[in-house]
Amino acid sequence: MEYHIKTLNAISSAIYSQLGDNYRVGESIAEPDAVLVRSASMHDMPIPDSVQSIARAGAGYNNIPVDACTERGICVFNTPGANANGVCEMVLCGMLLSCRNVIGGIEWARTLKGEGDEVGKKVEKGKGAFVGPELRGKTLGVIGLGAIGVLVANAAVALGMKVVGYDPMISVEHAWHLSTDIRRENSLDALFSSCDFITIHVPLMDKTRGMIGRRALSLCRKGVRIMNFARGGLVDEAALIEALGDGRVSCYVTDFPSDALLGLDGVIAIPHLGASTPESEENCAVMAAAQTRDYLEHGIIRNSVNLPAVDLSPALKPRLFCIHENVPNVLGSITSAVASFGLNISDMVNRSRGMSAVSALDIDEVPDYVREELIERVKALPGMRRVRLLGV
Repeated sequence: MEYHIKTLNAISSAIYSQLGDNYRVGESIAEPDAVLVRSASMHDMPIPDSVQSIARAGAGYNNIPVDACTERGICVFNTPGANANGVCEMVLCGMLLSCRNVIGGIEWARTLKGEGDEVGKKVEKGKGAFVGPELRGKTLGVIGLGAIGVLVANAAVALGMKVVGYDPMISVEHAWHLSTDIRRENSLDALFSSCDFITIHVPLMDKTRGMIGRRALSLCRKGVRIMNFARGGLVDEAALIEALGDGRVSCYVTDFPSDALLGLDGVIAIPHLGASTPESEENCAVMAAAQTRDYLEHGIIRNSVNLPAVDLSPALKPRLFCIHENVPNVLGSITSAVASFGLNISDMVNRSRGMSAVSALDIDEVPDYVREELIERVKALPGMRRVRLLGV
């Protein structure tokens, strides 16, 4: 079977290491089976009915209309952890820039151009204006201990910092990778009040929007330095500007510049460079392509943001793959429909997430002449969003 994949941005050619000769990939494909996207906004973009999945080559997915995709039975993937090292390195860079005033020193040194032999003397005389504290011995608070947060926390420990972490939803896998020298805090209030540096690594959603606001900033140590390489909306900019003005925050390093922040004293605005490394782009592309391939060919779901994880073996038999509402009797209706054709189910998996569910039924044999009718009958069941017959 040939699969068609539409790309909405320049995607690393590393995707071809995951896709076989039966894949056509390009920007001009009109009726794609899947979409690979980086930063392009899809909210006002018509999405053809042919689309089975959308894979975001990156961790954030606010450029994709996830709720609408869920209603249409479109699986949305992201690639958590693929760009973790690139972002981690930028956080460390941001912390150093925030306290050592490297940028100010470089800009001042440029003004000495043309001073000839006097440059060295003036550098020695003027360098005192750019004195700043070291990281060693300072306390870093890490909010969110996912793939990036764990790397940042461990790296900070290696630099001699004291590290406090907060993540009530930390996964077992990430907990295993966390240094034993990191103290886990049970409340954000305690973290805010105990840290010299704070770095945020959580997704942007309704409950996290503006989480660094007036109350949080009022609890922080005077002179705290805040790193935001996650999403701009996590910080209440109006509250932050007030805190910069009264000295509560000495520096804010963000990868998400805004007009209100540009040019402000105490703000280091970086143009979204966290994952801008060839290694990160390649890692994200490879993961997105592999997830797309496994989903299209076998119904395997890993790192979906809107559907449950479904860990399946490759489809060696006909596999009826269904996305439906998570309500009673749907699974029974599917099995009854299969049985009405005299077909035998050899294996079955059913997983749910919120109001969505996925059912995958492996069938011993599905004769050619009943395949289309079987699909149409299951599609007609109440609550059904998407039906495919794989492995045939």
